[in-house]
Amino acid sequence: MSANTQSQRDIADELREAQRELQRLTREVDRNSRKLKVTQERELKMLKAEDIAALLRVVLNDLKSSYALDSVSVVICDPNHDLRHLLLAGGHTVDDFSGLRFVDSLTGLAPQYIALRKPWLGQFSAADHSLILPQGGTIRSIAVLPLRHKGKLLGSINFGSNDESRFTSLHATDFFAHFSVIASFALENVVNRARLLRSGQTDFLTGWHNRRYLQFRLKEELARASREGSTLVCLMLDIDHFKRINDTYGHAAGDEVLREIAHRVETQVRASDVAARYGGEEFVVLLPATDSKSAQALAERIRTAISATPIAVNDDVAETITASIGIASCAAPTKGDDLKTLGESLLARADVALYQAKSAGRNRVEVG
Repeated sequence: MSANTQSQRDIADELREAQRELQRLTREVDRNSRKLKVTQERELKMLKAEDIAALLRVVLNDLKSSYALDSVSVVICDPNHDLRHLLLAGGHTVDDFSGLRFVDSLTGLAPQYIALRKPWLGQFSAADHSLILPQGGTIRSIAVLPLRHKGKLLGSINFGSNDESRFTSLHATDFFAHFSVIASFALENVVNRARLLRSGQTDFLTGWHNRRYLQFRLKEELARASREGSTLVCLMLDIDHFKRINDTYGHAAGDEVLREIAHRVETQVRASDVAARYGGEEFVVLLPATDSKSAQALAERIRTAISATPIAVNDDVAETITASIGIASCAAPTKGDDLKTLGESLLARADVALYQAKSAGRNRVEVG
């Protein structure tokens, strides 16, 4: 074989090798392009989320599917239950989102939280990570992505994989760091939006929701009752002889009585109940998935709590305050029912029951 022929073969081999390498690089570029496109779509979806629930669905559901993750969780520190209340105000509970956990403190949840300023990738340890990624039965590696605001750690998004090599300390964290910033900004955005919305639906005196909010939630709770085949109960409460308090001690004293009554009622209702100041000295509590007997028992507890101890109306005088309560219920609406009309009827029937309680001597509960 001549030297020239060997040289040609060597060149041909090198050319084929170069072509294979080019094909490999092309495939890798295509994969990275697809990953980048998916990432950009998910980031944009997070930033466009209208509320907290929509953002959580993107993080907990869409990301798990997009990145072929075996487990995803979100941990958020919420010591004053502010975010939990905002979530409830939107008609959702923590139980609606698998993988979501609100905590009062991050202390002791995972060792990474001690100084979590950038994403942490490594081996999953049940002893260290089961509190932040509870679905970790077969999880072998984990990525902990910090959620931060103004330098403060708010919690984390946690990715889990059954592949022990999926997340390791040897991996670059630039992508995860960028994702953490976007997710943190998106969370801040939906929280601020929810707070702004809530400010227009809150009674400034009691801190309860107002009548406008009640109208919105009433229709929403009726829709939920229809889906779940459950009953919605309405309690309407009116403070007895409230005009006398205002006339005798002044409106400032009346305001203090209203605030204290709201507080006492709030100690009796569940987090899933919808409480609102309906107007003046009237309050309304919606009880989802509650039967009439349970509603009567709760109404009696509320009535007793209100009159249990006198309320200070000035520095020298305290008055025992009583309340009358009317109860009405609505069976699960059927498809095609006008929810607005049903809601108005429910409130009207509770109002009639309240009038009956006042006519019968006040400080009592009546069922309409």
